[in-house]
Amino acid sequence: MGCFVSTPKDSGGKRRRPGNIGEVSVFVPGLRIPKPVDFSESLNDQLCKSLVERLSALRTRIVVMAGQEAPSITRTRRRTATQHGGSSLGDLLQALEDYLPVLLGLVKDGSLLQQKVQFTWINQEDELEEVGMYSAWYEVLSVLHLMAALSLSQANLLLLPRTSTDGYLPKVSEESRRSAIDILLKAAGYLDCAVKHVLPQLPPEHRRDLPVDLAEGVLRALCLQALGQQGVDIQLGLAIDSTKATLAVKRRLACEMVKYWQQAQDNITNLPLANGWGEKHRFYVKWKYIEAKAAAYYYHGLILDEGNTEKSHGMAVSALQAADEYLKESKKTCEAFNTTVPISRTPPLWGTMKYLSEKIPKDTSSKVRINRDLYTYEKIMETAPTLPDFALALKPDEYQLPDVDSSWNHENVNRD
Repeated sequence: MGCFVSTPKDSGGKRRRPGNIGEVSVFVPGLRIPKPVDFSESLNDQLCKSLVERLSALRTRIVVMAGQEAPSITRTRRRTATQHGGSSLGDLLQALEDYLPVLLGLVKDGSLLQQKVQFTWINQEDELEEVGMYSAWYEVLSVLHLMAALSLSQANLLLLPRTSTDGYLPKVSEESRRSAIDILLKAAGYLDCAVKHVLPQLPPEHRRDLPVDLAEGVLRALCLQALGQQGVDIQLGLAIDSTKATLAVKRRLACEMVKYWQQAQDNITNLPLANGWGEKHRFYVKWKYIEAKAAAYYYHGLILDEGNTEKSHGMAVSALQAADEYLKESKKTCEAFNTTVPISRTPPLWGTMKYLSEKIPKDTSSKVRINRDLYTYEKIMETAPTLPDFALALKPDEYQLPDVDSSWNHENVNRD
């Protein structure tokens, strides 16, 4: 069985952390960076020279590109987002996709080659500086995690508001929002595949030794985060902009988002997230969960207010008051997120939250005043009504690990 190595955070490793990550619309934990591997030392007597050289070249390309990309990935003001979210991110993602089919040859048919090479990656959310394992499945898991992180970074760039040519306030175009939806679904697909098809391949002792960055709870939380991001920040925003979307549609979207973010929070609650990035990750999920509840209670309150009974009006007021309180709480949590190192900024409000930040206080104040004229304060429900429970509609893209590269079909491998 492969052995496990790690480096404590105080051992003089090379983990680099930015002090400021700029504007954040979609949170991306710091990129895990692969360290160089000498394939020839481990595989020269097992594989032909050309295949060893190909593995080395593909992975070295990733090591170099990831090392260059990681320090700049958060400098959002200096990056130009394209329709696909930025070319350098796309180039690194392509490099990972090129590497994966060749890498999977090491695990083909349960080959013992999967335990011959030590793969080491620098962590971000774990207390340990780096973790290395003699496990090709650990490498596959790390590759999928990095592919998801790069996709989240692409989505972040697309969802940062840009100053429009017509001189109006910064906004995100509908084209960018729809492109971001596709990218977030892909990110969720990579993570879903990692949880369902890669983690189970690791023996229990390896799973116990995984860094928290790759813990099942973190992978599930990031997957749910990608799905949840679509609802509140994108799909609900598109619904608000549409004259055809009903209050019921908007409420359902908001209530679904509450469930996504609640599940994301549940998955990381008991994990030892640390070292700035981890704590920042916690605050981000908490912030978005509270923000989603503000939206859900707002639309629930508007629908309740359409009733013609004293009870429905009282419940509507309670729901709107809850929305207002959650909105205030979300602003405080957002501030805690931004001030946690690495510090960040919230981009100018646009779409859903710009709309709700204006409507919730205004409508709550109006409804409370009107209903206080109609009913005594004691008759207004003191606790918020229960939100409707809707089945979650959004699913990750179905991502499957690629077939093993054809170069392995002609390779005589010594599996002893």
